Amino acid sequence: MRRVRQELPEEECLEILDKAPRGFLSVIGDGGYPYSVPINFFREDGNIYFHCAREGHKLDAVRSCDKACFTVIDEPQKEPGDWWYHVRSVICFGRISEVSDGQVHDALLRKLGQKYFPEGYDMEEDMRRNAPRTVVLRFRIEHMTGKRVKEK
Repeated sequence: MRRVRQELPEEECLEILDKAPRGFLSVIGDGGYPYSVPINFFREDGNIYFHCAREGHKLDAVRSCDKACFTVIDEPQKEPGDWWYHVRSVICFGRISEVSDGQVHDALLRKLGQKYFPEGYDMEEDMRRNAPRTVVLRFRIEHMTGKRVKEK
């Protein structure tokens, strides 16, 4: 981190990760080009979890190179009397892999659903229909940085 005075402590980074509704997963795509996609997620035990279809560009990229980056930005804030925004962001670097154990796969999908599905949603029916067609990805955080910026 070049601007150390703007660096966020780890606890604040984890809080931002836990509260963020979406983030951007970046992988190495076709021809070595970066590929970044907005994605739902949840964090647990030093890992970030995502889901995806059993085929597609994102999964092809993950299978080709396990190095990845994940970025979240919290809600911009304005101080009273300021016209500029204050923004906090977190960038995680790590390695991503598919979760192969079926029971773990389903348990993680349920946790992802608990973050996003409204109360009263029939998660078990959704699991029955969609879990077999879904891949769960585990992103193991190796390095994380957070930053506070005044956009002035």
